[in-house]
Amino acid sequence: MNRLANETSPYLKQHAHNPVDWYPWGEEALARARAEGKPIFVSIGYSACHWCHVMERESFENDLIAATLNAHFVCVKVDREERPDLDNLYMDAVQVMNGQGGWPMSVFLTPQLEPFFAGTYFPPEDRWGRPGFAKLLEQLIDVWSADREKVSRVTQQIRERLELMARTTPGDRLDRAPLDEALRHFGSSFDPQHAGFGDAPKFPPSMALRCLLHVAADDDRPEDDRALALDIVEQTLVHMASGGMYDQIGGGFHRYSVDREWLVPHFEKMLYDNALLLMAYTEAFQFTGRPFYERIVRETVGYVMREMIAEGGAFFASQDADSEGVEGKFFVWTPDDVEAVLGADDVAFAQEYWDIEARGNFEGASIPNRLHAIASDWTLGLAELPAQFAAMRERLFAARSERVAPMTDEKIITAWNGLLISALARAGAVFREPSWLTAAAGAAAFLLDELTDDDGNLLRTYNDGRARFRAYLDDYACLAAALFDLFEATGEVAWLDESEALVDTFVRDFWDPQGGAFFFTAEHHTDLIVRQKESYDSATPSSNSVAAMTLLRVGVTTGRDDLRDIADTLLRAFYDQMKRMPQSLCEMIQALDLHARGPQEIVCVTPPGQTSRAVDAWVEYRPHAIIIDVVDADVVARIPAARDRPAVDDAPTVYVCRDGTCELPVHEI
Repeated sequence: MNRLANETSPYLKQHAHNPVDWYPWGEEALARARAEGKPIFVSIGYSACHWCHVMERESFENDLIAATLNAHFVCVKVDREERPDLDNLYMDAVQVMNGQGGWPMSVFLTPQLEPFFAGTYFPPEDRWGRPGFAKLLEQLIDVWSADREKVSRVTQQIRERLELMARTTPGDRLDRAPLDEALRHFGSSFDPQHAGFGDAPKFPPSMALRCLLHVAADDDRPEDDRALALDIVEQTLVHMASGGMYDQIGGGFHRYSVDREWLVPHFEKMLYDNALLLMAYTEAFQFTGRPFYERIVRETVGYVMREMIAEGGAFFASQDADSEGVEGKFFVWTPDDVEAVLGADDVAFAQEYWDIEARGNFEGASIPNRLHAIASDWTLGLAELPAQFAAMRERLFAARSERVAPMTDEKIITAWNGLLISALARAGAVFREPSWLTAAAGAAAFLLDELTDDDGNLLRTYNDGRARFRAYLDDYACLAAALFDLFEATGEVAWLDESEALVDTFVRDFWDPQGGAFFFTAEHHTDLIVRQKESYDSATPSSNSVAAMTLLRVGVTTGRDDLRDIADTLLRAFYDQMKRMPQSLCEMIQALDLHARGPQEIVCVTPPGQTSRAVDAWVEYRPHAIIIDVVDADVVARIPAARDRPAVDDAPTVYVCRDGTCELPVHEI
């Protein structure tokens, strides 16, 4: 076993038996590279990554390739989920060198940590137009030995590009034009036949759909624009939830669709995808009232609460795509499989309902889906489904549970848990499910207790009873946003206090006053050749975007203009990017829209002994609203908008306020 056996990351532990002399990223490996003058080979991946497992089997378990690596390189394994700072930095380098990136990421560094060659997956021998890894290593060994000047030229060019990418300057302009550009872009790239955007593969565009809901809700826009935006959102949500990317038997979403039709997924399940999609389906339900969206939310929450919750209440990171070494094996069915569970009398209905045919739709078997029934399903909630549905689905699920399940990566990641807490808090308020709010609060309490060190610093990951790695901007921003969502959904001021404390910390440790934006890392994060600023959304919202939205919401609620001013500066720094590439900054455009329109505070005052009516404020989609449930004196003392707002006629009373001015009180939302 190599040094990875002592790590907390399941991904690193998977490589503990490789013949490669792996190091985790740290001073031991870097010092050896400096002392011996050897280049560093950094392999970055994650536990649920299918091609990471393939490259391990083909190359890292190959004794000859391992011997070459061990003799000529210092080899370092990195879990991208534990170290997003390294992943972001070197992924940018991969994209600069190759025009595209992905995982596994394979990066070759000088002992000074500067990349001179980078790529993604390499087969062991030349294949599919890709160079073989063994041959590539020999070429890099020759270059390192014989042409160090070329290496220096390349590293200098890459470093200059990375530094340029990290540069920001606040501008003068700030308006809602990027929202117009977003509608124009997504309107032109929308797939009218299968929904979503572009061709295969198709990733779940959660942030784009939520951005388009802002357009659909804008009364100042032409009706045609609003209708187009809503149609794109609804078509995409329904196709995703009807295809194989949605687990029709167990609930929850797989990572993405490899085809244009949303039929064949890449089968891993990620916590962040399910959190972001929960938000999108919840908001679509608020906007339309369609019971179909409620069903998808309830089934997805059921999956998360059943399979992804850890002891203590936080949530695991992901589930693998493979079981028994075969991608998707756990999730697919043949007619014989179905008949063995349901019997001859029911198999015909199940086959037709879930499109399970003898010819199969995936490597000889079938991925259950409802793409053939989108038109009818769209209008159905749980109560309107066929009478046989629930019983058959339950029996199929029970039988599937007897199979060898994909591995679960039991890391707890602060930022991703923040996203899930936000989703549960919002969905719990919208669907009036106290148990979801309790689960969100339990996860938040776990993070605050177990992922905070003795000095009060937030940490990134937790596994095997150990919390590790100082938190990054996304951890602080996503958790601060989640705690604010909990405050908004429950009215408990303690969550607002914790959210504001995290905001103050990330402003202190991550803000760049010259560039007008937040660094992804703080000064205590070392071993980085460039401090980056994350602006573009990837699989998760960019940390600067979440920070902007949270600054606005906390600033408005607590009456702190300093936080709103920072958000204003930040949005100005990224305005040109938002207008030029709206598809890549959808989360930030939502923050821009909130800032430009001005947040609306809905203050719900409840007399002592009576039931709060604040839950009624969640019935409709209100993207610019902050809901303040005044249930006790603590809320009044803490929040300026709640002061001097009495309950009129001893009845629950609502005040709608904007920029410190409130309309006359009313008794109905």
